[in-house]
Amino acid sequence: MLISTSHRDKSKWQNLILLAFALCLTVLFVLSLSLGAYSISLPQSFSILMDQVGIRIGSHHIQQENVLLQIRLPRVMMATLVGGGLGIAGASLQGMFRNPLVEPGLIGVSSGSALFAVIFMVFIPVTSGLFEALQLIGLPLFAFLGGLIHVLGVYKLSKSQGKSESGMLILAGVAINALAGALIGLVLFFADDTALRSFTFWSLGDLGGSVWNKIPISILFIGGPSLLLLFQHQALNALALGEQEAFHMGVNVQRIKLQLLICCALIVGTGVSMVGMVGFVGLVVPHLIRILFGADHRLVLPGSFLLGAILMNVADLIARIIVIPAEMPIGVITALIGAPFFIWLIFNLNHSKTYA
Repeated sequence: MLISTSHRDKSKWQNLILLAFALCLTVLFVLSLSLGAYSISLPQSFSILMDQVGIRIGSHHIQQENVLLQIRLPRVMMATLVGGGLGIAGASLQGMFRNPLVEPGLIGVSSGSALFAVIFMVFIPVTSGLFEALQLIGLPLFAFLGGLIHVLGVYKLSKSQGKSESGMLILAGVAINALAGALIGLVLFFADDTALRSFTFWSLGDLGGSVWNKIPISILFIGGPSLLLLFQHQALNALALGEQEAFHMGVNVQRIKLQLLICCALIVGTGVSMVGMVGFVGLVVPHLIRILFGADHRLVLPGSFLLGAILMNVADLIARIIVIPAEMPIGVITALIGAPFFIWLIFNLNHSKTYA
């Protein structure tokens, strides 16, 4: 009876934390719509949003409405989708590999996306009449395809006798990342100053290009796979015991690993293609969630999505207000937040091994 009561109390506490994350994300969402180089008060933000559903409360200028609806709202939605997607992808990969230091870039998605993005920037002139239709979706499309191709390559390289081993997946990811880095350097050798500058800013991460016609694509290829990952919590809990143990529990290990890799490739590839290279979110967020909730993926996966979205919105807010009227690359902010935590994580892992 005492054990049952303690379990209910713990579950209630964990659910309250998830609710607090959701409320925090809502508050950040509203603040992000109001704060920036062009200030819009909270009452005016509510007035603009309510006006879109036919409810008039207060007054606002047309310029404020355009800034909020056409610039900030799609930007905040993109930050939420990409941050949440990176968080849940990182949690899934860490659960699959049973390693807290694994992050989405390890399987080649980020490097593959970067390679195809720089190929597009250097070798395909978007001003050419032949590629006018690609001016809007060309870069995201190339980056997404690059990430997906690299992940499939990593999976194929890791297969031995029809099975894919986690250790071989990591080694194949390291090899593919190194090859992609070399090819990026080779492509940049032929780049002009404009292409070099474009790739530099893209590689640092930028939410400034978030527009409404990118949101449906992001919802489909980030929101959809994220939802599918949420239903894999039982399989991930079984994999945490080991692949052999999961197999004896009735889990089709190879199929689940392939599904997880494809979902993570879709999420990360789409996110990188939309906002550029954003590091450490998929590494830091899942570990923080495991500190709060333990290893149960029923809570780790939704918690990672919410905290990832919160971290991305916080980073975007800092990037927009720290150097007004300019804007700092969001990848710089996430690296400044994530790198110290990564160092702390490595130190604590080494410390625990020393005194185990």
